[in-house]
This record gives sequence, structure tokens and C-alpha cells, in this order.
Amino acid sequence: MGCGSSSIKIRKSAKTIRAALIIQNWYRGYRARLKTRQRYALTIFQSIEYADEQGQLQLSNFFSFMLENYVHIQEKDPTLVNRLFGCAHQDDRGRQECVGIIEIPDSYIGPRLQFPLNSNSLNVMIEAFKQQQILHAYYVLEILFETREAMKQMPNFNHIRTCPTKEITICGDLHGKLEDLLLIFTKNGLPSGYNPYVFNGDFVDRGKCSIEILMILFVSFLLYGDDLSLNRGNHEDFLMNMRYGFTKEVLSKYKIHGKKILQVLEEVFAWLPLGTIIDDEILIMHGGISESTDLNLLHHIERNKMKSVLMPPVPVDKDVGTEMKKTKGYTPRGIKLSGSPSDYLTKHEWEQVIDILWSDPRGKRGCYPNTSRGGGCYFGPDVTTKFLNKNHLKLLIRSHECKPEGYEVCHDGKVITVFSASNYYEEGSNRGAYIKVGFNTNLRFFQYQVTKATCLGPLHQRVNTIESSAIRILKERIISRKTDLIHSFQLQDRTKSGKISMGQWAFSMENVLGLNLPWRSLSSHLVLTDQDGNIDYMTCFHDIHIQKPVKEAQSALIETLYRYRSDLQIIFNVIDSDHSGLISMEEFHSMWKLFCSHYNLHIGDSQVDELAERMDLNKDGSIDFNEFLKAFYVVHQLDNLHKSKTQLA
Repeated sequence: MGCGSSSIKIRKSAKTIRAALIIQNWYRGYRARLKTRQRYALTIFQSIEYADEQGQLQLSNFFSFMLENYVHIQEKDPTLVNRLFGCAHQDDRGRQECVGIIEIPDSYIGPRLQFPLNSNSLNVMIEAFKQQQILHAYYVLEILFETREAMKQMPNFNHIRTCPTKEITICGDLHGKLEDLLLIFTKNGLPSGYNPYVFNGDFVDRGKCSIEILMILFVSFLLYGDDLSLNRGNHEDFLMNMRYGFTKEVLSKYKIHGKKILQVLEEVFAWLPLGTIIDDEILIMHGGISESTDLNLLHHIERNKMKSVLMPPVPVDKDVGTEMKKTKGYTPRGIKLSGSPSDYLTKHEWEQVIDILWSDPRGKRGCYPNTSRGGGCYFGPDVTTKFLNKNHLKLLIRSHECKPEGYEVCHDGKVITVFSASNYYEEGSNRGAYIKVGFNTNLRFFQYQVTKATCLGPLHQRVNTIESSAIRILKERIISRKTDLIHSFQLQDRTKSGKISMGQWAFSMENVLGLNLPWRSLSSHLVLTDQDGNIDYMTCFHDIHIQKPVKEAQSALIETLYRYRSDLQIIFNVIDSDHSGLISMEEFHSMWKLFCSHYNLHIGDSQVDELAERMDLNKDGSIDFNEFLKAFYVVHQLDNLHKSKTQLA
């Protein structure tokens, strides 16, 4: 009796164990599938982000082309040339003339600071920012002018040291996410002489609180300059700021003095150091290196000459400089510069800075062009080893890339990426991280995530949210190339059935959009497939379209204006020197012709002229170009369906 009972228990136990193993294996598979979906979503976000950056670098070439071919710009606004290509010519009188005329009214309810600044100033400002208060323009400009003067005294690379009783905290990209910075301070303490920090660039853009982050960092720098290092990132650049939101943020928060704040910020960004070196062993730079990176040269270049890293330098070597004198300042490219050739970086110096701000590490050996971003390079483990050995260094810490866990170690532990903006692409998309460096290069990694309702949900809910957002922006990319995609599909649809194979569809998507994505895996989110596995390619566009501001406008024109709306907005903002938001019809026509010529766009002038004239609502010969470009937007039909259901409910 006892033996039988024991055998039954053993069989039940075995069944229980098998059931547990089955459930465990199923859950592992389920979690792995969710992680794969999350990885695909992050790949979409990153591919589109890098494609936009590539477009931004291409836009820089357009400005050179514009200044060579549109003499009217140089005659009307000669300072534009030096803004794009030259260094900042400081005017010490500007500070008093600017700040001296600004009054702080009694009705102002934001934080009030005392100069000289003290540790209480930092605390008061942080508490005010938590309450979403705006710092008065008077204080912003005072802090910027003080920072500019202090930055001038800084070397290109700040050399700092650890000690047995003091660790150094390294933070990566923050991108205007104030909540992440405040969470870091909550966990790790405010900057002080006993708690040093290195912030590795990309403080601004994308997030909504870039100016608040700058004020906190700059005040911390002014208080604890020996124990707080600020490195320049590729987004500390006025042309990047025009595309990615910081310029708009400043002009929105400071409607009267925003223009002056941006002008001073251009100078401050140009004076930011290029990197930090800890204990002569750890190099911290924003992007990376190339096989030609010369640390000695980078130590000695005049970094303030580079107002925008995106603008390739005008050739101003000795021979050109002599020629400039003969031709009253004009270079062989037809661009008129003020000052002497020594006021500008050489092409080699510019390439060195581009590489350290834009490059990314990869597992493949060697050094090759960074085709995803369009600037800098990809560098392999052999390049890293050679560079570190040559410069007697042990480790490169960089930022510049969003990582799911907030940091990543590669190249046999010789390169570390740290990224401090959590939820960068979408709620729950990634964690943020910072690194603490102790005595004898002892590293500790800390991860965190700003938690909101979405982040606290179960994994499948978070993945669904991230995936939906990624597919949404991918569809917007697809609709902007609808005409080109249909043409590519139809070339392969020789039977005119409206269907092509999965391979043909994936080839067309990759070829037209230029996004390196797993198209086959994503197809279920984008198109309908029949039982034979063929793609009904027109279903790509069934639930989305670009709103036409004028019904008669041709689709190809609308798609082109939508696709290049960010580029056009930057161009018009750059030539809009008085920030009026208006551009004359003549300037609009001339700029559009140049744009089409440079980008090889085949759009009839008459189509654009007619559209522009219809958008000149008050018929005064000028266009509000920001409103003009806002007229082109994508409509997601599922959104409209959801709104209708909500209204009915």
C-alpha cells in the first residue's frame, strides 16, 4: 500500500515538473518574442533618427551651394555668411547693452537669483523648474554671458583626477529631459566640490526642457568649474537646434528676448570643450574616433571658430587668403567672408571635430564612412586599440547612441557608450544610465528609468506601445515616398496584378526609403499578404494620407514638400534674419529653384508658384513660411476612426 502511494506521488511530481518546464519554456519563448518585437521597434526609431541626421548633413552642403549661387543673400544679409561659416566675433559691449535694458517686473513669479551665484542659487532654480516655472530672460542672459567668459579660459580637453575619497560621475545624452537629470541628482547628489560630474554633450533638442537643463548645468559649472566638465555634443549646434526643437523652445518661452538668447548660445556652444581626460587614462568624448584622429591637433585647434559643426569650412588656406585680398574678401567659391583666413578652421581641423562628435563604434575591423548618419565614421576594435595605445590611454567613454539598457560595453571593454535620457524614443523604450569612476579606474554602472503609467505596465503592454509608435512614424516615412514606391512596385508587377512577391516588396522598400530594416518581419504591420505569400502593395497606403492644403495640388508636389518640410523650414529660418516668420514671394521662388537644383528634384516651378500664391492669404506678397509648411501633415485614418468612436461614446 505504501509503495503504491509513493509511486503515485512520484508520477504526480514528475507531471508537475514537466508542466512547470513546459510553462517555463513557453514563457521564455513568449518573452523572447516580445523582446524581438521591441528590438525591431527600436531599430525603426534609430534608422529614421539617423536618416534625419543624414539629411541634416546634406542640408549643410545646400547652404554652401545657396551662398555660391544666390548673391542676393550676401548683399541683403552679409552677416549670414559669417554666421554659417565663421567664428563668433565677440562684442563685450553687447552684454551691458543687452542685459542692462531688461527689467524684472514685480509681477514676475519665477526664481530670483543673486549675483555672484552661490549654492543656494542652484537649489532655488531646481525647485522652481520642478514647478514648471520659467527663469526670467535677464537671469538667462547673465548666466550665458558668465558661462561664455568662463568657457574661454577652458582648454579643449579638461584634465581631471580621481582620488580615493572621490568618484567622478559621467552622464551621457540628456536631450532636454529634465526629469532624467533630476532623477540622477536625487540618486547621486547635486554637483559639488565633493561630487564631481562630467556631462558628455547633447544637453538639448528633442525634449521640452532643454533651456532648463542648460541653466542647471551652466550654474553648476560656474559654481564648481574644477569639478564639473561639460563636453560639446553634435547637438550643441544652432543648425541642429533648428531641426530638433531647441530653437523653437527658446523662442516660445522667451518671445521678446529669445533671439538674443539664441545668439549668445551660439557663442557658448562654440566655446564648449571637446572632451575630458580622467587620470591620463580615460578619454571622454561625445561621438568617437577615426583612424586619422589626432589628439595632439585637437588639443590645439581654436574650437570657437566652429559655430556649426555641420558647415564644411570655406577654403581659406594661404594661397586663397592672398587671393581673397585681391578680390575684396571673396573666396574661389564666390562666398564673401569678413576677417582674415586665420579666423576660420581648415578642412582637416573640421574633419577632426566631425569625427569625434559624430562617429560610432562597430564590431567590424577598420574605419569606414558612417553611412547611417552621413557624418563621421564607423570605427572597429583595431582602430580603438591602435588609438588608445598611441595616446597611452586605457579606455574611451562616449555617448551619442541610445542603448536599451542605458549603456553598452564593446571593443573588448575598451569602449563604453553611456546614454542618460530614458524613454528616449517612447515611454518604456530604454533605460538611462550613468557611470561612476573611482580611484584606479574602478567603474560602477547605475541604471534608471523615469517611471510613468506606461513604464509600470506589463511587458506586453509596453512593447505594444513602443511598437505602435514605431510603426506610426514608419508609415509617415512611407507615405512621403508614395509616388516613388508605387513606381518601383509597378516596375516589378509585370502582370499588373497589383501584387508582387515578398522579396520584391522588401527590395523596393529598402531601395526607395534607404532604411536598413527587417522588412519581411515588419510586413504584417504594413501590408496585406494573400494565401500564396504575395503582397498587395497598394495596401501600404490604405490607412494614411498627406492632407492637401489645396485640393488641386499634385500628389508628387505635396509628398516632396512634406518630405523636405524640416529642411525648408531651417532654410527659411536661417535667411529670416529678423525672425519675422515671413519671406517674400521673390525669396521663396528663388530659394525653391535653388533647392530643387541642389536636390535634383523634378517639380515644375509653376506648381509651387501657384501653391505659394494661394497660401498668401492676405495678398501682401509675403508668406508665413512656418504656417505654410504646417499645412502639410499626415492623417492617420485609424486616429480619425478612434476620435469618431470617442465622440459617439
